[in-house]
Amino acid sequence: MSNDVEIRPFHIEIPPAELDDLRDRLARTRWPSEIGGQEWSRGVPVGYLRELAAYWADGYDWRAWEARLNAYPQFTTEIDGQNLHFLHVRSDRPDALPLILTHGWPGSIVEFLDLIEPLSQDYHLVIPSIPGFAFSGPTREPGWTTQRIAAAWAELMRRLGYDRYGAQGGDFGSGISRALGLAAPDNVVAVHVNGGTTYPSAGEDDPTLTERERARVRRMNEFMNEAGGYIAIQSTRPQTLAYGLTDSPAGQLAWIIDKIRDMTDLAKELPHEAIDRDLLLTHVTIYWLTGTAGSSAALYYEDGHAWGEQEASPTPMAVALFTVQDIALRRDEEKVNNVVRWSDFDRGGHFAAMEAPDLLLGDIREFFAAYR
Repeated sequence: MSNDVEIRPFHIEIPPAELDDLRDRLARTRWPSEIGGQEWSRGVPVGYLRELAAYWADGYDWRAWEARLNAYPQFTTEIDGQNLHFLHVRSDRPDALPLILTHGWPGSIVEFLDLIEPLSQDYHLVIPSIPGFAFSGPTREPGWTTQRIAAAWAELMRRLGYDRYGAQGGDFGSGISRALGLAAPDNVVAVHVNGGTTYPSAGEDDPTLTERERARVRRMNEFMNEAGGYIAIQSTRPQTLAYGLTDSPAGQLAWIIDKIRDMTDLAKELPHEAIDRDLLLTHVTIYWLTGTAGSSAALYYEDGHAWGEQEASPTPMAVALFTVQDIALRRDEEKVNNVVRWSDFDRGGHFAAMEAPDLLLGDIREFFAAYR
């Protein structure tokens, strides 16, 4: 670990020239052709993206979202040679339990904006940007796997003076939160994840599956067959992908919007129907302004090249699933985790903190109330 343990205040202040450059690049986008009548079957339709890009350039207000983020205390510190950015919102409650909240890909700390105010009534909140993402990026060296990130989180919480805390996350955040329980078993009192930490081991024709479980296995197979190509390229060629996404804001927008649509509530046809349009664009804008398309995608590469059998975790865990877009099966989760709570919701999707924040908030509160 680095000897630099200083925690420095941080304020987001993007230079006007960078916002002007973004608008200029959007205005000069070289749009591809497309075969008509294909809707979303081959990816994001040109008409949809052109309309969204035009709004991004002329209707979206970055400064308003920058101010909203800056309303919360932010800091940076160096851990294991890497700059780490985080929000730290302390509760007024004397017996508040600290919680560290971890986002996923293609997400950011913005995922948690609707949870900060209500959760901070009862909990001290630490909300870091994953190394390689947003204001914690880019990474400076290889090897930033889920386990290494979890070790950095343990050091961050120690540095903040928290020796007893909970962890919550979704997507990569679920794996990082689980790994934090293993990295700091004497400090992490419980872990809450949305989406689970495992993939189904059963086939769709397994007679022991419930109808709900069968639908989840079916959804996993559909997703991997039709929309899983991003995993392959980010796990093998994140640097090659980075050139296009770092040079073209329309390319960055399309890449993220495609995955948002694939992973949000299936009852919503369009991405902005599942997640507020300006909230979506805030994620994309942060990726663009920080130039972290490649370094964030590299987390797939790092974990893909360090893949191994999961170590069983004794830390109490709550798993919350949101519709069949979350594909975990309880039997698989219980093989490697100490599952003490299981919630299954009929609304929302993979990005629960943005799609169904009220449901996620209630589940987090109910679970961690027992661990104060």
